[in-house]
Amino acid sequence: MMDKKINSILANILSGVLVLTVSLPVSAEMAADEVARLGVDLTPLGGEKAGNADGTIPAWDGGLTQAPSGYTEGGYYVDPYSGDGIKFTITSGNMGEHADKLTEGHKALLKTYPDSFKMNVYPTHRSAAAPQHIYDATKQIAGAAKLTADGNGVENAIVGIPFPIPSNGLEAIWNHILRWRADFAERKIAQAAPTRGGDYTLVKFSDQFNIQYNRQGMTVDKLNNIILYFKQEVKAPARLAGGILLVHETLNQKAENRKAWLYNPGQRRVRRAPNVAFDNPGTASDGMRTNDQFDMYNGSPERYNWQLVGKKEIYVPYNNYKLQDPSVKYADILKPLHINPDLPRYELHRVWVVEATLKEGSRHLYKRRTFYMDEDSWQILVVDQYDNRDQLWRVSEGFAINHYNVPNLWTTLEVHTDLQAGRYLAIGLTNESEPYNFNAKLSTKEFTPAALRRAGKR
Repeated sequence: MMDKKINSILANILSGVLVLTVSLPVSAEMAADEVARLGVDLTPLGGEKAGNADGTIPAWDGGLTQAPSGYTEGGYYVDPYSGDGIKFTITSGNMGEHADKLTEGHKALLKTYPDSFKMNVYPTHRSAAAPQHIYDATKQIAGAAKLTADGNGVENAIVGIPFPIPSNGLEAIWNHILRWRADFAERKIAQAAPTRGGDYTLVKFSDQFNIQYNRQGMTVDKLNNIILYFKQEVKAPARLAGGILLVHETLNQKAENRKAWLYNPGQRRVRRAPNVAFDNPGTASDGMRTNDQFDMYNGSPERYNWQLVGKKEIYVPYNNYKLQDPSVKYADILKPLHINPDLPRYELHRVWVVEATLKEGSRHLYKRRTFYMDEDSWQILVVDQYDNRDQLWRVSEGFAINHYNVPNLWTTLEVHTDLQAGRYLAIGLTNESEPYNFNAKLSTKEFTPAALRRAGKR
């Protein structure tokens, strides 16, 4: 019966949004004939290889795996699509013509800021790519991976995407949590939360990632239930500098919750930080994002019911190389009310639509959230967040690029716009710093409370 349901979903997927009436986190292993489709009519990660009917979305041909001319390893990413012109611009005046391909959040941005917000739409490039070992592992585990009984973890999965053809929303959100980014990453980023008038103070971070789950040769035993290790140190401004956050993210959140520690430079001590999760405010974010909005979504999915609405063609931020270009300065990006609309690039892509509604008895700032996930990478690209009055409150955008020396599709900038406050938070600015470093080798010994104490005292 489940096989027939999946076949029906895939057969009708181009017709628009389909509603799947899955009320419980029921997870069924993929049948062998479905697994066999990966890399044939489906991409290795479960997207549709074919383009759409009118050719506005091309076929996936393997994605971007070669650096364009002019790129130097370790340098900023040269835009491989710099020769593209704008196809058209969506404004408050013509948004009705494109309404079926706009998220509710983008419609709200166009209506709220009719004189300044716009969306420049470019030709679509399905640039998403991953290493071969990710593709191989996805096919290997797809027939066995399943959710834990409560849906708060994944079993029989390692390295690859566990649910390339998801049967419910919980499987889809776990695909995002476990998607390929890199083995290691270091980045020096800036964050800003401009006032309505455009004033801001830059908060600078040094982030380190040791992502175990996707590493070639990793096993469930070696993983020891830790998906990734994350460490973030505040570098500026001076009043915040020296604070360090350490996170151990777990695969089975029911068996073992996320573990987090904070180093407080004023007290010169490390303490456990169980509140680094859910809707507690993000570090130095001025209350403009929750902890679980970092990386578009992270952490335990236990407080929501997750519904897989279906797949739809939507204009989403994609291939936004201009937002990390060193010739573009922070002041060029950070403007009042929203970032400079001349810089982002939007393309038409097929995305999975997932609706999260707060469980009865659970608490969160957001009563409802709608996620739009790239079919080619499982990267969340846009999120609409609703308050407890069920009114659209915040719109999150993940401006993704393919870091083709890895390769991966990951955000180069995240922007969380508060429609009610007339403000936004931009996190991930690197233009005046340095590009992401994926060649770092970070030992797990660097991600312990003892290492946190040593780092804080240096």
